[in-house]
Amino acid sequence: MTQRDIAGYLNIDRTTIYNWKKNKPNLYKTIMLGLMVDEIIEKNEKSLLELKELKESFNPKKQ
Repeated sequence: MTQRDIAGYLNIDRTTIYNWKKNKPNLYKTIMLGLMVDEIIEKNEKSLLELKELKESFNPKKQ
C-alpha cells in the first residue's frame, strides 16, 4: 500500500502519516506493522483456500 492508500484506508490526510513517521516513529511503525499483518493474513487465507481447492480436485468424490 502507498501512503496515499494508507491515508484513505485510515480516513486521514496523507500529511498526517508523514508527520507520524517524522515525529512519532513508534506510532508509525506500529500502524505499518498492523497493516502488514492484515495483508499477510489475507494472502495466507487466499493461499489456504487455493490449497483446499487443489486438494479437493485430486480427491475422488465420496458417494
